[in-house]
Formats: sequence, structure tokens, C-alpha cells
Amino acid sequence: MSDITNVVMPKWGLSMTTGRVTEWLVEEGEEVSAGDDLLEIDTDKIAGALESPAGGVLRRQIAELDEPVPVGATIALLAPAEVPEEEIDQAAKAAREQLEAGAVEESAGPEIGKVTVDGREIAYARMGSEGEHIVLVHGYGGDKNSWLFVQEPLSSSYLVDAIDLPGHGESTKDVGDGSLDVLAQAVTGYLAERGIERAHLVGHSLGGAVAIAAAAAAPAQVASLTLIAPAGVGPDINADYLRGFAQAQSRRELQPHLTALFADPSLATRQLADDLMKYKRLDGVDASLNALLATLLDGDRAGIEVAPLLSSTRVPVRVVWGEADAVVPISNAEGLADRADVTRVPDAGHMAHMEQPSAVVRAVTSAVEATPAQQPA
Repeated sequence: MSDITNVVMPKWGLSMTTGRVTEWLVEEGEEVSAGDDLLEIDTDKIAGALESPAGGVLRRQIAELDEPVPVGATIALLAPAEVPEEEIDQAAKAAREQLEAGAVEESAGPEIGKVTVDGREIAYARMGSEGEHIVLVHGYGGDKNSWLFVQEPLSSSYLVDAIDLPGHGESTKDVGDGSLDVLAQAVTGYLAERGIERAHLVGHSLGGAVAIAAAAAAPAQVASLTLIAPAGVGPDINADYLRGFAQAQSRRELQPHLTALFADPSLATRQLADDLMKYKRLDGVDASLNALLATLLDGDRAGIEVAPLLSSTRVPVRVVWGEADAVVPISNAEGLADRADVTRVPDAGHMAHMEQPSAVVRAVTSAVEATPAQQPA
């Protein structure tokens, strides 16, 4: 039964232990390609589509709708059409028995930890065990968990770290003067502390500007850049959103601003707002967000300009931009055509890596594959 692929409940986030299938997007008997959306999953934190890990035919749906399924349990079976039904029946029976017995091997989950860079603790979560190094850098007000739909599929081929920038997540809340240099040094310092000689950087929004600055400052450490709606490559930015996020003191004040993040405003859930308010109430967060806000904005325009830094880099660059981005509009991409391969993503807003993660995974994979092999020292 080596031709049968088990589709398992993914681990989206450090705290996830179970998920529920809320909708099948592919019926039994339909053919799919690797990366196609198979089904919708809901967790206690977030909902999203699970992509097919391989091509083939969806031969069996194992999990029932709304049934709690442990991380790692088989929820569907993929196989070529020529695999006999008897083999599929046998595999489906074993998967169903395992699920009903609860005898699912517990997922080890990502490796989590912290390193110290310039006196600041930088938190990280690592997935994967081999291959090229990829480091994911979130945006303003985000954290390493924002990459949950991207980190897991990439980790099947690469060693993938998601980090918390200073001022965010579980990292030190001290951001110094809030400058781009401080944040870029946190990234390059992280690489040095972890013994990563060269990494492919993936940055979202502010994290995109940070990744560009890191590549310009330490070109030998950066192999490629994949940028999702990067801040600072053009002058336009939603200053009202940024100020509203920084100033909100309650979920009621914050939640209306969060709808600007998504093409589908229903993704700006109460749970998301509650989680962000917990973060915003941590000691030191208010000061760090305001320091970074002063870097991001110059009046109502972008306060940073990284296009010249991007032009000076010599690594492969991929850019992914949601066509419905209401925070850093896609019009900023107009000047990038000569430097980067730009992918416009329909049905995605500022959080393309959450709304259309397959587009980001393809872009990162393309950047990695386009990178020349590192020459021996």
C-alpha cells in the first residue's frame, strides 16, 4: 500500500491538539494535484483550508464532519486510480479504527526556544529536519504563529524557523529606537546565534522591509527573499489601520480595524481580537508598538524606504501581494517589476499567507530553487 497517501490532521500552532473537518472541498473519486485545497478545518484558534500533500484521487474521506480529530490522525486517503479498492478498504478500516481508539501517536510539534541577540531574547519555533534553511519574519503586531499555514508544508522539504521580532510574541519587548536597523540586526544575529550560515528569508509587511534590510546588511547570510506585501517599497500605507491597532485598548476598539487585514472580513474573528488584546496588554508592548509606529509612518505615508536596498541585493526575489490588500496596497508593487517576480493573488488581502498560503509556499519554493548553490569556502 505504498501508493496510498494518508492525509493527516495538521498541527497549526503550538497549542493545537485537535481539529474538526467542517467542509469537504473535494468529493471521493475526484482527482487532485499537490497543493489543491482538500477540506476546511476549524480549530479553537483559527479556520483554514488544508492543501493536498500529493497528487492522486481522493479515495476515502475518513473523518466525519465536525468530529474532533487528534493532530496526526488520518482524515483522508489519496491514491492513484489503479490502486485496488481492496487495498483502499483495508487502509481506510485501519485509519478509522485508529481514530476511534484514539491510538494516534502524539505529534512532536515544532522545536521552540529562545536565543539572545544584542541582549534581547528572540523566540523561535522550528519545523523540519533537513534541507535548506528558511526563516519566516512576521509583520507589525504579529508573531511566529501567523505562519502556521505556511511553515508546516514548507517543513516537509526544508528546515523552517519562524521567529518573533523584538517587541512581539515571546521575544523581549525592548525595541530600542524602533529602527529598521535594530530589527534587521535581530534577524542576522539570530542566524549567527543558531549557526545558520545562510538562510532564505520570508518577510511579511514590516517583516518584508526587515528581510530586505537584513539582506542588504549581511548579503553572505541571505540566500533569497520572498516578500509578502512588503512595507517600504512604495509610499502608500494605511496609517489609520496602524494607528488604530496601536491605540486600541479593548477588543471592541480593535476588532473593526482587523477587518482591513483580510479580503474576507469574517476572518477577523473575536478569537483573533482577544488573542491580540492579550498581547497588547503585556508589559512593554505599548511602548514597543509606538516606537515601531514612528518608524513605519511619516505622517500618513510610509516612513521607511527600502526599494534602494532591494535594488542593491543580488539574490532571487519573489513578491506575493493580495489584490485586496487594504493595509499596504498592491499599487506599491509597480516599481518592483524589474527586480522581482511579483505574484498578484486574488481573494487575498494583507494576510495572503493566511488566506492563500499555497501562493506563498509556491513563491518560497521557487525562490529556493532559483538560488545558486553555495560555493565552498
